[in-house]
Amino acid sequence: MDSKNDTSNLPAPKGMIYVYDPSPLNWLYVLFNSMEELVRADPLGRVIPNLAKKANWVNDLTLELPLQKGVVFQDGGPFTARTVQNSFNQLHQWAAPHPPGTWLNLPEETTLETVDNYTVRFHFPYPSGLAKAKLRAVHMANNLFFNKLGFGYVTQGSGEGHW
Repeated sequence: MDSKNDTSNLPAPKGMIYVYDPSPLNWLYVLFNSMEELVRADPLGRVIPNLAKKANWVNDLTLELPLQKGVVFQDGGPFTARTVQNSFNQLHQWAAPHPPGTWLNLPEETTLETVDNYTVRFHFPYPSGLAKAKLRAVHMANNLFFNKLGFGYVTQGSGEGHW
């Protein structure tokens, strides 16, 4: 490595990064670079596992997802079924958690069961062919994010309507 590009002696980053970007979509880029989802879409638009190892239908209304082990957040906290439960609970309280459209919302009656530390089950009120794809918009964040900032509801009382 070239000595002028060697960053091994630099101190670790600290504090908050403030970014000014006038794009109305800047929140989306910040979100996509700071959070992960249980599934993603490949270049052909197919739903593929991401934080989940797979997503299997147990029956027409129940989707089980074994989670990746060994995943950690930026603060060193582990990603577990508890993370999924907390993120689901936080996002599920919004009337419209997805500015691109309410079609991305999971049905309001959806519940989440924690089977063990690395397995969760979504229970849907009716069969939905889009359920796996909708999980692409269920963002996983750590407790630090939800307890300190959230999507604005900690400071603004709602996570909706301020973007």
